[in-house]
Amino acid sequence: MPSPSITSFVTDVFRLTIWLLLLMAIFMPLERLFPLHPQRNMRSRLGSGIIYYFLNNLLPKLLLTMPLLLLTGLAHRLVPLGFYQHTESWPWYVRLSLALVIGEIGAYWGHRWSHQVPFLWQFHVLHHEPEEVNWLVHTRAHPVDMVFTRFCGLAPVYLLGLAQPQGHNVDLVPALLSIIGSIWGFFIHADIGWRLGPLEWVIASPAFHHWHHTNDGQEFVNKNFSPLLPWVDSLFGTLYLPNSWPTKYGVDSPTSPVDHY
Repeated sequence: MPSPSITSFVTDVFRLTIWLLLLMAIFMPLERLFPLHPQRNMRSRLGSGIIYYFLNNLLPKLLLTMPLLLLTGLAHRLVPLGFYQHTESWPWYVRLSLALVIGEIGAYWGHRWSHQVPFLWQFHVLHHEPEEVNWLVHTRAHPVDMVFTRFCGLAPVYLLGLAQPQGHNVDLVPALLSIIGSIWGFFIHADIGWRLGPLEWVIASPAFHHWHHTNDGQEFVNKNFSPLLPWVDSLFGTLYLPNSWPTKYGVDSPTSPVDHY
């Protein structure tokens, strides 16, 4: 009889395999039909991209479970129980809407710190090294980087009782946050020459995030840290969204954020 941990691991791998097949069925044809830049050596990068995909969907989940449980337990000791009972009474879609905004602000600062703090940059730079951006670049990252930015986004959501306010295991909000964030992350990294018109100022587009990966010059970098809501960048003075697209990606120096930004 397999142990629960092995069963859970096998279930996660199976679920991620199904998701990967769906993502490939969506984004690979789109990048062929509406390419922004010619993609070279795509087959050779596909293998490493798939490895990063599984690694950074399995390991961060494992590493985040304990810190979030400890954070939730501490919050329930320090915050009056009535507060979480109140938030639990809200409809799930209200908690989800608030969680998207609160989590976005947390993720924004986690991402921004990853560019500004040398210790964090040495992990985050892996995500910025590719000189071609496509949908699989979304999960091309160091696990430490993934854990840090996800924790920054999830911590305020759990502290405010917007996800699992009473510590229950079954809650739509964290599951939907994960699904929305994951799908949109693949979309904004995709090599697709789509613009969203006025919606680009409300919700992140490929153009918005491609400018985050640009290496066209120092005046264009250190922008667009938000994963989903560009107006958060506008709020903190880091929004850059021209009508054009970047012509060059990657980093000049992988060692220090000061050298590149």
